[in-house]
Amino acid sequence: MDMLHSRRSALTVAAALLAADALPAFAKPGALIPQKVSARVIVDNDFAGDPDGLLALAHQLLSPKTRTVLVTASLLDQKLTPMALRDVSAREGRRAAEELLKQLGMPHRPPVVAGHDVTAANGVSAAAKAIVAEAMREDPLPLFFTCGGPLTNLAEALRMEPAIARRMTQVWIGGGGYPDGGWEYNLATDAAAARTVLEQSSIPIWQIPQPAYRQMQVSIAELAADMRPVSGFGRWLYERFNEPPDFVDLGGTWPMGDSPLVLLTAISGESSRSRDINARRIMPDLSYGEEITERTVRVYESLDVRLTHADFLAKLKLHAGAGKK
Repeated sequence: MDMLHSRRSALTVAAALLAADALPAFAKPGALIPQKVSARVIVDNDFAGDPDGLLALAHQLLSPKTRTVLVTASLLDQKLTPMALRDVSAREGRRAAEELLKQLGMPHRPPVVAGHDVTAANGVSAAAKAIVAEAMREDPLPLFFTCGGPLTNLAEALRMEPAIARRMTQVWIGGGGYPDGGWEYNLATDAAAARTVLEQSSIPIWQIPQPAYRQMQVSIAELAADMRPVSGFGRWLYERFNEPPDFVDLGGTWPMGDSPLVLLTAISGESSRSRDINARRIMPDLSYGEEITERTVRVYESLDVRLTHADFLAKLKLHAGAGKK
């Protein structure tokens, strides 16, 4: 009986080992849940401005569901920009994004290209050319153009090659709330570009207007307690928030207004709420005018703040852990 019992035990162990070898890699102990890349992303932002754009760029780069194929830097509003940056804000934005890529230590870095430093500049910018080239490139993955600043670079690319409107979806942080509209920074920086994209092109648009992106409040204490100690990169990113403009008196939070770009392209939009409405013309005072009946815009009204911020902190921790191996 002892010999028979030992034999059965050995057979049971062998069968278990064979079954484990037959399992896919992701089902084996210690393996991570698999995620396949489902889209390409062009990240466009005024990186020389508020650091929430850099945080969103880091979040996008750390997200396995998307592949960041290009980073383009846009200008700041010259009327609200320190003198030292007024004529170089896009170039400074490119420099900031390149420094982030260096600090993050990504093995494969997307190209970083600057747009024009002023609106209505002559010639075609390097950013617009790069956007057109990526949009026209054949690739089975769908393409998102995510923008956390003015629509300057995209409008220029659309004027250069209107066919790109059929080849990507644009996700934009900007514009006043519906139905009234009104002044909003990203819109005001280049209202002509917004009119080109929203009123004159056919590119599919997901818009996150001001009342929605203002929901993305993150506690300053959370940044200090959760982001800063994670890693050297977490500390470097935290330090980008250390010098707000003199006219800003922070309360208990810092608004991460550009993070919905990552939520909607690389995490999930299921716990956020949106509706498809007719686009509206942008009036001189930046209010919304008459409807454009043949043009539809997906407008987000509520966003999953918890999911967004928790996902970013978790990816920072995973990135830090990978660097220690």
